[in-house]
Amino acid sequence: MAVKMPPIEKIHEAYSAIADGRITMRESEADVVSSDLSKTYLVKWNKETYSSNDNASYWKGYLGYPLIAVLMLQGKLPLDEETAAHFKGINWKKRNTAHKNKFAEAVKELMDEWKESGIDCAKINEEIDRVYKEIEQLTVTTKRSSLRPPQ
Repeated sequence: MAVKMPPIEKIHEAYSAIADGRITMRESEADVVSSDLSKTYLVKWNKETYSSNDNASYWKGYLGYPLIAVLMLQGKLPLDEETAAHFKGINWKKRNTAHKNKFAEAVKELMDEWKESGIDCAKINEEIDRVYKEIEQLTVTTKRSSLRPPQ
């Protein structure tokens, strides 16, 4: 395993970034805007080595959602457009803060809301699990960004 595994809920956040179009890809870097639009994170790569200055990647050392989203857009992780469409417009900062950064609780709250409106959460969860299994198989490496997270 070349990467430190993230909480599975970071995949949900990556899908939101993609669905919202909050990622600007360039040749060897990308800007990823946070779900509340207050911060912009910088993801960089050189061959198979990646870094990001989001809090999770910088402080915890696991793949944060900006890195996951970039890897999805690069085709190194699965990206299901139908699944992504469900995640448009979700303010994860607000949800996570309301749950004291207990990410699983924030996702459960969202899934409960979706179930009530008839969305097939089992299918979404299967896709999230598929991405998570692919993260375990990633052959890329990560290093700490030279940039501190934005305040």
